[in-house]
Amino acid sequence: MTSVTDDRTGGQLAEDLLQDVGNERMRAATRLLGAHRGGFWLRRLLAEEAELGPLIDRSGSHPSVAWDSVGVLLLSKPGALNCSRSEMAMLEVAESLVSRRAVQLGAVVQVVDESELRLILRALEEAAHSDAD
Repeated sequence: MTSVTDDRTGGQLAEDLLQDVGNERMRAATRLLGAHRGGFWLRRLLAEEAELGPLIDRSGSHPSVAWDSVGVLLLSKPGALNCSRSEMAMLEVAESLVSRRAVQLGAVVQVVDESELRLILRALEEAAHSDAD
């Protein structure tokens, strides 16, 4: 599970990290990160947790994204994640889906491309639909 150089797609990696996750907002956020650039953020969270702290929760029977830890990292060490503005926007949107941080949508729209915007819209719809149930 912890290998980041395997042949799994970002979507497959996201599904691996969702096995015991029942919260639909967390599911939408994890799927967003899995769909973005082949799972760019999920792979980074797995690869860099030794350096940046526990970003994957391994306390259950299956690992999942440790959203609280990701939120703390974004707030306390914003420069620790060297990435582009659009990559950071995707992580911030995912974090906001699990109610950990607010994002300015105008700023997000200015830095993401059309395909990233579609991924965000899909994740927003998935998270909003879960609230309607």
